[in-house]
Amino acid sequence: MNPTGIRPFGLELTPWVKRLIAANAVVFVLIFAGAIPMEFAVEYLGFNVSQAWREPWTIISYMFVHGGFLHLFLNMLMLFFFGPPLERRWGGKEFITYYAICGVGGALFTLVFGGGTIIGASGAIYGVMLAYALNWPDNLIWIYAIFPIKAKYLVLILGAISFFSAFAGPTDGIAHLAHLGGLVVGFVYLKKGWELAARGKDLRKRWRARRLRVIPGGKDGAARARRRAGAADEEARLLEIVDRLLDKIGAEGLDSLTPEERRFLDEVSRRRQTSQQEVRH
Repeated sequence: MNPTGIRPFGLELTPWVKRLIAANAVVFVLIFAGAIPMEFAVEYLGFNVSQAWREPWTIISYMFVHGGFLHLFLNMLMLFFFGPPLERRWGGKEFITYYAICGVGGALFTLVFGGGTIIGASGAIYGVMLAYALNWPDNLIWIYAIFPIKAKYLVLILGAISFFSAFAGPTDGIAHLAHLGGLVVGFVYLKKGWELAARGKDLRKRWRARRLRVIPGGKDGAARARRRAGAADEEARLLEIVDRLLDKIGAEGLDSLTPEERRFLDEVSRRRQTSQQEVRH
């Protein structure tokens, strides 16, 4: 598969994508070189539903254990293609957080709806593919370098396959619930970010609307106008700062904000809510 606009094998890997590929490769080599017995890796690093409460680390470690070279190769190939554009857009902290959350989501779906033991990074990889499709829905993916399909349709097809296969009956040895969990949890996590951006846009519109209000005349009109002009100037200054911070979130992710910037946004949001409540009363 080759996303349009990305140079295969000429791509400069981003830091976290490079670390993830390296970590998975090292674990694979240690297992198949005999340094870590496969049975030990599956039992103590794989996510086993019946042992999850006694081995909580496996909710993360299972993502680094693969059952064979093809299993590893396909997962890392998808990470190689789809991961770097996301990490460059979001920043490293947001990308690795999202990757881990999708992987944990795959384990939790298996815990709630399934059973047995799962290994592999597929849940996290499906979440990465979903995020790529949401950011670049019309980019073409060339399957086997022959069949082109838009990213959004590829993810829809994979999601449908995972859903029906997960609840179809006897297992085929593929962790379909982990795939489905990565997609669902990834979508919910990304939707939270969209809501934050939507609230920011609504805040901008409301402030702009207030600044355009007509001030009635009268004996005290000039004084009120001066006071309101000063308030409008202050709102304009705050709006400019909010715009800059929202642009920063959009370009680098929520984690790129400093503690002071987060406190500023919280304070602006609190003041806005208080103002709305006073107007209602």
